[in-house]
Amino acid sequence: MKALTPAAGTAVMATGILSVGLDLTGYTALSAIALVLACALWAAFAVTFAVRLVCSTEQWRRDAVTPAALTGVASTCVLSTCLSLEKWRVAAAVALALSAALWPVLLVPVVHGWGRRLPGVVFLVCAATQSLAVGASTLAVLEGSRWLCWASLVFFGLGVALYGLALAHFDRREVRTGAGDHWVAGGALSISALAGAKLTDASDPRGPLGWVPVLHGPLCTVTLVLLVGSLAWLLVLAYAETRWPRARYDIRRWATVFPLATTAVACLVIAVTAGLPAAETLGRVLLWIAVTLWLLTAVGAAREGRRRSAGQSPDR
Repeated sequence: MKALTPAAGTAVMATGILSVGLDLTGYTALSAIALVLACALWAAFAVTFAVRLVCSTEQWRRDAVTPAALTGVASTCVLSTCLSLEKWRVAAAVALALSAALWPVLLVPVVHGWGRRLPGVVFLVCAATQSLAVGASTLAVLEGSRWLCWASLVFFGLGVALYGLALAHFDRREVRTGAGDHWVAGGALSISALAGAKLTDASDPRGPLGWVPVLHGPLCTVTLVLLVGSLAWLLVLAYAETRWPRARYDIRRWATVFPLATTAVACLVIAVTAGLPAAETLGRVLLWIAVTLWLLTAVGAAREGRRRSAGQSPDR
């Protein structure tokens, strides 16, 4: 449990969003496996969070003021979205409500404690907020709830504003030296685009909900701008990885898988909402790149776990 830091929440986020992408592309069996893994990882993460809160309050307080703590919000929201897609309404609503309750508790101390030149994990203030927008809009369409769409729109706007704030505090040198979490700089825009696409779908006058049709066009335009921005970041970050390779495993590598998978899902959803077939092709390619990276990161995590076990128990 001691080795399970708040950054481990990105593993839940990466696995959960992969489940969504696999479901959208018709790989339902693989999607179900990924969802089960995400739920198991989330349970381990939640137990660690609760144990530290009760047994190690000081450690919990130190963790709670770091941006990585917001993975608790984002990972729970990702699960809510997965559960909504499976039409498990009550479970999805409970997960979303829990995320919404945690969001201000964790966000306020994180923003209050910001300094200059922060690592890529700073963009979790945006990613966590936009995950609430995605979760709310997904459940809104399932339930036919317009008020959830309004809540999603509020979180969407706040998320975009928080991205600008995070960018002002981001240490640009992380693009060259970051251990994996610097990819959230692009991933936060990707989940923003996904949130915009979900709201675009909800506002489609031809859709089942037809929430405020006048917003459909503007939301579609903003969503496409956010997607282009996320793809631009993807190119920059991919180039930096080849220019300054960082092949060694680090738990922050899960924060590389999540942005890639989220960009893939955003492309798949936007392909439908904006009528762009090319976006679907790109989404499918990015999805399998993300699956491959997930597998490589999982192997690295397993090897690191064995190494730690051997180091802690040399007599075995």
